Amino acid sequence: MILSTISDLAAYRGISTNLDAAIDWLITHADAEFVKGVTTFTAPTGAEITVKCEEPALLPREKVQLEAHQRFIDIHVPLKGTEVIGWAPVSGMQYVRTAYDEKLDIEFYGDAAHSLLHVKRGQAAVMFPHDAHAPNIGLGTHRKLCIKVPV
Repeated sequence: MILSTISDLAAYRGISTNLDAAIDWLITHADAEFVKGVTTFTAPTGAEITVKCEEPALLPREKVQLEAHQRFIDIHVPLKGTEVIGWAPVSGMQYVRTAYDEKLDIEFYGDAAHSLLHVKRGQAAVMFPHDAHAPNIGLGTHRKLCIKVPV
């Protein structure tokens, strides 16, 4: 898991070519006016990177489940307000709530988060396949980007 300002994400280039492409895209578009919906772009590897601009409802901590992905890295970018995200290592998960769905690339857990991240506007949280995460914790709604980067 990486928590960083968007401008400092460049320091993490080199982890993977697809992640490099997503970081470059985010830095270039950080000040754009995003509209709700889905955009895609192609990394130099030919992989398709998906950018979802969402306005999800926030939920109380106890109602949000940890999730993990095997084929994608998630980059969570708040556009309005602060997004609270629960985190725990997948290796420590003991209670699978919903088994891995290969088509949706998601698994849900019943374990509690070890940490809470407060991701502010101008920051990004990068979640790798070994990072279980519970996004959208809070009250009300917010606007965010969720960038899906193939591993």
